[in-house]
Amino acid sequence: MASPTTAVRRIRRQAGEAVFLRVAGPDGARNRERIHSTPGPRWFAPDRPVRRVHGDASMFVGGLAALLLQSLHPVAMAAVAAHSGYRGDPWGRLHRTSTFLAVTTFGTSADAEAAVARVREVHARVRGRTADGVPYRADDPELLAWVHIAEADCFLRAHQRYGRHPLDPAGCDAYLADTARVARALGADRPPEDVRELASRMARFRPCLRPTAASRDTARFLLTDPPLPGAARLPYALLAAAAVDLLPPWARAAVTGGSGSAAERLPGPAARAGGHAVTRAIRWALPPAPPPSPRG
Repeated sequence: MASPTTAVRRIRRQAGEAVFLRVAGPDGARNRERIHSTPGPRWFAPDRPVRRVHGDASMFVGGLAALLLQSLHPVAMAAVAAHSGYRGDPWGRLHRTSTFLAVTTFGTSADAEAAVARVREVHARVRGRTADGVPYRADDPELLAWVHIAEADCFLRAHQRYGRHPLDPAGCDAYLADTARVARALGADRPPEDVRELASRMARFRPCLRPTAASRDTARFLLTDPPLPGAARLPYALLAAAAVDLLPPWARAAVTGGSGSAAERLPGPAARAGGHAVTRAIRWALPPAPPPSPRG
């Protein structure tokens, strides 16, 4: 009979593998080894804030919050709904996004540049019109700026609330300066490089943000009907509630819109308690990253 310690280790390993597979996909382990162990210069040194934030379990909350916030830009949401395949292949989109973040944050400069080039190539082909006839293109610097601002804001908010080692004010500014480097490489217009500038840019976007049929459909998909097995639905519900609670009040109301989802009904203190519980469990389950190459 296995000892209690052995049983706990087995449960931890199985839980970690299940979470990692869901987020990183079937090639995740191989990608992870390449990203962290390939020798060569990186865009970001090991002590940079972007590595602390993007390597923490709080990203699970921040990532979901960012998707909800991004959906409130009608033009950006129209492009996502028409071209991203988030409904038909939600996990594939998650795998691609998580891999891109990992490569640009932790990978070699050459791999980061190649990843950016691939994304820019995809963006260059995405064109269309919203239901109201407004033309859009995925490589529009203003739309890219919005996507980046929503991500940076939510990732940083989540880290400051749920991260193992929250940043001091200078660290928050440094994180935004780090992420601005990636955003500029993708073609975003003037990505903010400190907290004050982030708040100012968010305020300038605020008048054009509103719920639409597409954003409400996205919220229902993410909050009430995620493509998950039954065993994963309770922890996901806690994660979703934490993500909704992370949003500014105006965005929270626009995203949920009286949907009656558990994420909407859970009071703030309970949502935050659940968010802490889930992020701690994820942090416990996930294995540490491979040690960096000595020549990295």
